[in-house]
Amino acid sequence: MIMSHMNGYVQEASGQAKSHRERAVDCPGEELCLVKSPHCSAHMERIQHYQEELKKKREEDSRGKHDIDPNASLRLKKLSQNPKVGIDNPTFEGKEKATKDSCSQEAVVELVDLLQALKWAQHCLTDAQSQQDAELIMQLLAKEDFKNAYTIYSAVSQQMTRVSPNSPLTAQAKDLCQEALMQAHDSVAGQEMSEEDVVEYHGETVKLVRLEKARDTPLGATVRNDMDSVVVSRVVKGGAAERSGLLSEGDEILEINGISLRGKHVNEVHDLLQQMQGTLTFLLIPSSQIKPAPHRQTVMHVRAYFDYDPSDDPFLPCRELGLSFQKGDILHVISQDDPSWWQAYRDGDEDNQPLAGLIPGKSFQQQRETLKRTMTDRSREHQGKLWYAKKNIKKRKKSTSTLSRNTDYDDILTYEEMSLYHQPANRKRPIALIGPTKSGHDELRRRLLSIEPEKFAVAVPHTTRNSRIHERNGREYHFVSRPAFDTDLAAGKFIESGEYEKNLYGTSTDSVRHIINSGRICLLCLHTRSLQILRSSNLKPYVIFIAPPSQERLRTLLATGGTTPKPEELKEVIEKAREMEQNFGHFFDATIVNMDPDQAFHELRRLIDKLDTEPQWVPTSWLC
Repeated sequence: MIMSHMNGYVQEASGQAKSHRERAVDCPGEELCLVKSPHCSAHMERIQHYQEELKKKREEDSRGKHDIDPNASLRLKKLSQNPKVGIDNPTFEGKEKATKDSCSQEAVVELVDLLQALKWAQHCLTDAQSQQDAELIMQLLAKEDFKNAYTIYSAVSQQMTRVSPNSPLTAQAKDLCQEALMQAHDSVAGQEMSEEDVVEYHGETVKLVRLEKARDTPLGATVRNDMDSVVVSRVVKGGAAERSGLLSEGDEILEINGISLRGKHVNEVHDLLQQMQGTLTFLLIPSSQIKPAPHRQTVMHVRAYFDYDPSDDPFLPCRELGLSFQKGDILHVISQDDPSWWQAYRDGDEDNQPLAGLIPGKSFQQQRETLKRTMTDRSREHQGKLWYAKKNIKKRKKSTSTLSRNTDYDDILTYEEMSLYHQPANRKRPIALIGPTKSGHDELRRRLLSIEPEKFAVAVPHTTRNSRIHERNGREYHFVSRPAFDTDLAAGKFIESGEYEKNLYGTSTDSVRHIINSGRICLLCLHTRSLQILRSSNLKPYVIFIAPPSQERLRTLLATGGTTPKPEELKEVIEKAREMEQNFGHFFDATIVNMDPDQAFHELRRLIDKLDTEPQWVPTSWLC
């Protein structure tokens, strides 16, 4: 099933190496050559006819807004029958009487309107309890005491309104008034920036959407060709389209600012929108797809375990939106709506990257890595059949089966979910120094221990050999029996272990934890094969790779220390470091190139001190 799915992608990608399926409508990028479909004149006539009908409908609605029917409301009807209500009389007593009469009549009219509304509501109610409640309210409104109280309330309200000043009384009030006015203006402007009209036309729903396209905020949408139609293929996080919520995937764009898009290919749409600024009016046929209920997506932070170059990816649906990254980068994934292509920002680029970029989804990346491994295995098997002798067939089959087992998804590193962690002051993270022999990591550890022994310590190892006269159990070693050592080893209690002169040695997680509980920093020099065990514990290690410099510089450093290595030994150190970084680099939190021992030591101290002042990205599984 995986093979058939991926083969479809391969076939599609082979024909679209330079012609992707989508085009960002307002992102600069190279021109893509897509197939241009024939123009549909009948559909264009229908659109033009619809525009004329829509214009007439708006004119009628606009005229209707200014025509008020006084008989539409009982209150308006009674006020129209009494035109002198509210007109000032020449004398003060006349004014006061007119005001009282006006308030009394308006209060009565409002109560009558309310009673009629309640009667209508009672008629619509079906259950007896609701009808009884409505009846009680109507009885309350009909009481004389309630009418008098409501009349007084109306008179006081009107008097308070009349004495209200029409301009601010103080300079502070004037400033507040200006601020409120600006807020109201911004609110109205925001509403005008994104509007949507939905109209039924010939049994089909058509949307008229208005968006504001600013120079510093791209529209943020991709389009694709579907026959002779232009369809919204993707709404990108961070753009005006996503913020407004008015454009959806699958919407067909009929026209923009009166310019028809029917029959145009995506390159023409891209060029058209590049030239447009300000208000954009879209005429759309909404997508027929059932939209899922809106939900707030949480941002997922991941560390990438592979390098990605969008320009080399034939599967990428939109070249302009591809986000490049390197192994070890932290990515903020803000949308997984498309499981094959996530939308993300690279850590630190949020301010300079207005639109989210596309990166391969975890499942999709695992599938094509599986396909790549399978193709590599088949190629090796084919070469084996051609060149291997019969005596090596058994050995070759064994290696091939091992490679096949490694194609399990769990073995394919893509992303790991991360969270920020700030180490507590009383529980320091252990520092694991990794590096090939003669890279200088042992010397750096000894220098830290000699300068600040109260701050740094090493874990006391376990051994099965007998103690010597000057040694004390728990100080130099934990002396244990071989059966006890084997039992702890089987239980996974050792970070690393080995045998020397028929005696077993090992560093246990309990020994490291003892240093941590004492408030000191545990220093470890480990083999790379121990990193997986260390990371699977709950010790939260900080791993620093000590890389050797160039071969010539390494010879000089070793010569300064009184060592004269052979050229093949220097080459072996360099190659071993490259191999360690290639296979285990995703475990490294930092790398120090040991060009100069003093500079490397100061850089090591800086990294360790930074753990006290800055939060660090750690696997989310460590914090669960």
